[in-house]
Amino acid sequence: MSLLTLKPLSPFAAEASGIDLSQPLAPEQTRAIEDAMDQHAVLVFRKQPLSQSQQITFAKSFGPLDLGLRKLKGGPHRFEYAELADISNVKADGDVADRQHAKIVGNVANQLWHSDSSFQKPRAKYSMLSAVVVPAFGGETEFADLRMAYDALPDWRKKQIDGLEAEHYALHSRFLLGDTSYTDAQKESIAPADWPLVQTDPRSGRKILFVGVHAHQVKGMTVAEGRMLLLDLLEHATQREFVYQHHWQVGDLVMWDNTATVHRGRWFDFAERRELRRATTEEVTA
Repeated sequence: MSLLTLKPLSPFAAEASGIDLSQPLAPEQTRAIEDAMDQHAVLVFRKQPLSQSQQITFAKSFGPLDLGLRKLKGGPHRFEYAELADISNVKADGDVADRQHAKIVGNVANQLWHSDSSFQKPRAKYSMLSAVVVPAFGGETEFADLRMAYDALPDWRKKQIDGLEAEHYALHSRFLLGDTSYTDAQKESIAPADWPLVQTDPRSGRKILFVGVHAHQVKGMTVAEGRMLLLDLLEHATQREFVYQHHWQVGDLVMWDNTATVHRGRWFDFAERRELRRATTEEVTA
């Protein structure tokens, strides 16, 4: 049985090798990946192109799968599995979307710092993004470590936010970008989720500053004061010393912990094809 090998990537991620992700994982391999995720929060697997079914099988090794925003809109889907998110600028018919297409709003929204499905309970735990087509320039993905961010907070800020909760709403980022295409039923179909600003990882025991663009107000504060606090905290959490930037190659699979990181995509020319597939597990709590 192949064993996991890790090569640390600054400042917290790691390049992982030694396991063929196209084959079903043995229990020991699953545990090794989970232990590595506890330490690094982001794992980069190079030269591991996966079919849709292989990606689904790999993801299911780590828990039940999450549908994310497909709960809201549904509609045409290019993939065999509804649980695979289409992180691309490609329409259901296979053509690249023009700039007025709804797909482009999603591409722009992905450029905001966020944690997948933080707007729901259960929230997302692990996301696994596979690169199928990458542009010639741009389109990197950046990850910020929310554990490092908490550790670096001054004591007065830690005391200020201890016990506070933020409300996360699925469409807050879309509204920020001027997307008004949602019906009243869609706006109400996923209730907001409340999450403590300060959390403790149940596996590693490390403190986490849980922020991101889906957080749109702080419980017990005015909207204005709460949003200013959230902006300040997110600015702190995404300082360059807490960020790993991934430059995609075809066949990469990047796996990250949504409860310990936020991430964002970077700019690329929307006229150039970019195709990535994401499978995501739900957080399982005792």
